[in-house]
Amino acid sequence: MGGCFSDVKGGQQAVGGTRQGPMGGVGVGGGGGGNNGGPNDAVDHFFRARGQPVLFSQIELSLSASKLRDRDVMSKSDPMAVVYLRKRDGMLEELGRTEVILNSLDPTWIGKISLAYHFETIQHLVFHIYDVDTKYHNVPVKTLKLSDQDFLGEASCVLSEIVTKKSRSLTLSLHNKNSQLGLRNLGTLTIHAEEFVASRTAVEIRFFCSHLENKDMFSKSDPFLRISRVVESGGTLPICKTEVINNDLNPIWRPLCLSMQQFGSKEDPLVIECFDFNTSGNHALIGKLQKSMADLEKLHKERNGANFTLPVSHHSHEKVLKSQLFVDQFCEKQLYSFLDYISSGFELNFMVAVDFTASNGNPRNPDSLHYIDPSGRYNSYQQAIMEVGEVIQFYDSDRRFSAWGFGGRTYGGTVSHCFNLNGSPDGYEVEGVEGIMTAYAGALHNVALAGPTLFGPVINRAAQTAGQSLSYNNSKYHILLIITVKCEETSNLSWILYVFLCG
Repeated sequence: MGGCFSDVKGGQQAVGGTRQGPMGGVGVGGGGGGNNGGPNDAVDHFFRARGQPVLFSQIELSLSASKLRDRDVMSKSDPMAVVYLRKRDGMLEELGRTEVILNSLDPTWIGKISLAYHFETIQHLVFHIYDVDTKYHNVPVKTLKLSDQDFLGEASCVLSEIVTKKSRSLTLSLHNKNSQLGLRNLGTLTIHAEEFVASRTAVEIRFFCSHLENKDMFSKSDPFLRISRVVESGGTLPICKTEVINNDLNPIWRPLCLSMQQFGSKEDPLVIECFDFNTSGNHALIGKLQKSMADLEKLHKERNGANFTLPVSHHSHEKVLKSQLFVDQFCEKQLYSFLDYISSGFELNFMVAVDFTASNGNPRNPDSLHYIDPSGRYNSYQQAIMEVGEVIQFYDSDRRFSAWGFGGRTYGGTVSHCFNLNGSPDGYEVEGVEGIMTAYAGALHNVALAGPTLFGPVINRAAQTAGQSLSYNNSKYHILLIITVKCEETSNLSWILYVFLCG
């Protein structure tokens, strides 16, 4: 996610049903740490072990707006919402951004904003709505400069105001920034909160349609599907949409991966609507139907199609269409966390490469980054090795780590850009983090600082080492830490991490 754009091409992309990484967050945005983080497992365990309720829940916010101000001349506004948490010092911490909705003054965003609800804390939320200028083609929403967009209005509330409503929905009037006087009718913003219930179940599903009705005059329809979940109040919340298939009445869309957090239980009703995409934002409804995930699974097993219906004007019944929806693929799967991978046999293998170029300064001088303090205080390189190594070492069963140096004049008198830190001509592995520290201290007495700074040889060597684990049937994440001088003027270190996955 995060790749929702303000141009026509971006508006045609899928939203909300793309593949996630291991236990990845659902929806768009979700930046900003701190209060936006997930559960603290240690605190959670502390309360549960004593039979006490946990004092927070993970919450997802769904946003929609009505009667927004139109800032475009030849079309309607292309709105995007940005959500902030107001901290104690009054500063705003961005929690996330929705996708951009094209040409709409009444948008319903699919992207959700996640945050942790704390019972004991007053959490002030601030919502800003922007009209994204269409000249920012192919710009991900996370990188949009908000000062370049037209401001449509803001609203604010306390999270408790939302979650204590029976419907868990709250509608706010939009106003100018900091409640400044000016235009008064800027529209409304509705926020709906749902508790994010952890579940590992997901469904990968692939749809196709046949005999769709043509809504275009000089070409064929450009269809896409929008899937919504029916909520307790009787309304619907959109959870995803497919990409747009241009000029096709028998479209086949790419697979969607929907988690149980998105669709609820397999028996919960889903509303599936098929639209003909229009750049104006007024997408023409081709047809709709209501099915649960269990119904869709049955369609797949029986290789049957479901007919779309279309509401008949001024009548209470619906017209059954020849157009049909088919489920070409239906696969239930489990989503796994990082710890699941670790418990199933994956390991982390730590590799380190140390900069021995002359830009570090003479190791005998106290102002050198390589200076070994007689008092035992760590220099910058030692601190980096310890801080990263001590975290990773517990995830490697044999605790044997690869350690190299680069940019130094080695034991043979030649400059090497990848040499074994322990001085051995054959083995580059050392025992534990202390082994890295001992090898590093020894190299400072036997290697002359030289240059230039070249990373290529150590990266290639690390990749080769990672590749060798395949021949031993090992499943490992190989993490290469390169510690190097950031710049000569500041004499600061820069850490570079490369991760190689094999197995």
